[in-house]
Amino acid sequence: MWLSVSVQEQAFDLAAEEQALRQHAGDAGALVVFQGMVRAHDQAHPLAALHLEHYAGVTEGEIERIAHQAGERWPVSACRVVHRVGRLEPGEGIVLVLAASGHRRAAFAAAEYLMDYLKTEAPFWKREEFADGSTTWVAAKASDDAARDRWND
Repeated sequence: MWLSVSVQEQAFDLAAEEQALRQHAGDAGALVVFQGMVRAHDQAHPLAALHLEHYAGVTEGEIERIAHQAGERWPVSACRVVHRVGRLEPGEGIVLVLAASGHRRAAFAAAEYLMDYLKTEAPFWKREEFADGSTTWVAAKASDDAARDRWND
């Protein structure tokens, strides 16, 4: 499996990322793309920005580990993960996952697996900045843990 992981401050270009992945996808019959974006609200509170921090080197290694696990479970020919850090405003892309495989089910499953594990296992710290100027750290969610744990069944 061809794999590429980036943790970066700059925005990603979806079309360019897809084109680059296709060069490594071989005879894939399916390409699944997931893009996560900053929401404008955290429940009822208007959000001004989301701040993401990470531990350089460690974060990339953990994402690679998760992607290799997906590649062991499904016949993925190519995978690209881009995760942004820094200050992101509502509507901006946070994460991009591309998974190519011979068949759609494997590509969908691998991309979903990657996202479920990225949400719970990749070492990112998130702080919400609200429109009123207040901030709070984002706590882990039981629903994210449950989504990850379903892959163990």
